Amino acid sequence: MKRNVVLQLTGVERHYGQGETRLSILKGADFALTSGEIVALVAPSGTGKSTLLHVAGLLEHPDGGEVTINGHACEGLSDEKRTAVRRSEIGFVYQFHHLLPEFSALENIMMPQLISGLSKKEASARAAQLLDYMRIGHRAEHRPAELSGGEQQRVAIARAVANAPLVLLADEPTGNLDPDTAHYVFDALEALVRQSGLAALIATHNHELAARMDRRVTIQDGKVVEF
Repeated sequence: MKRNVVLQLTGVERHYGQGETRLSILKGADFALTSGEIVALVAPSGTGKSTLLHVAGLLEHPDGGEVTINGHACEGLSDEKRTAVRRSEIGFVYQFHHLLPEFSALENIMMPQLISGLSKKEASARAAQLLDYMRIGHRAEHRPAELSGGEQQRVAIARAVANAPLVLLADEPTGNLDPDTAHYVFDALEALVRQSGLAALIATHNHELAARMDRRVTIQDGKVVEF
C-alpha cells in the first residue's frame, strides 16, 4: 500500500495568555503522519500533548505555522470549512468515551454518519459492520451504561472512524482501562488502522503500547522530536 502524508504540521506555534503571562506550548513544531501508520505521542503531562492533538485536529487555531490535511492547507479556511474537514477527514477518540447515554451502541456510531448526510439504512449497515469488526456486534442494541469500559471504548473508536476519515487522533484512549483490557482495545484499533490505511496519532502514557506502534515521538521545548 502506497503511503501518503495525510497530516503535516509545519512550524506550528501555540501560546496562551499575553505579555509576561504568555505561556508558549508549541514553538515551531513540525510533524508528518502517513497513511497506514500508527505513531505514539509519549510526553509528560503539561508538555502540550493535548494541545498538539487539538491543533492537528483543527479544534484550535495555531498562533503560527500551518496544518495541512491530505495536501490541503487549513489555516485560511472558514470555521464552516474547518468543521467540514473535521467531519470528513478526522476522527477523534478520547480517554473518556463520550458516548450518548440515551442511544444504543449502534445508534452512537450512526450519529456522525447521519449528520454527514447518509441515509439511516446506510448508516445502520456501516455501524453494524464496524461493531462486528470490533468484535462487539452482539452488543449493538445495548446502551453505554450496559457495556464494559473496554466495550464502550471500542464503540467510541468505531464512531470515530464511521465517516472513513484519513486521520485518527486519540488522546489516552486506553487510559481508563486495566492493562489486559487496554491491550485488547489497542489490538482492535491497530487491526482497524492496518486494514483501512488510516493514519493514527495516539497520545499515551502506556509505554508497552507505545512500543508496539510504528514509531514514538515526544514534545521537547515545544517541538516534536523522535524517540
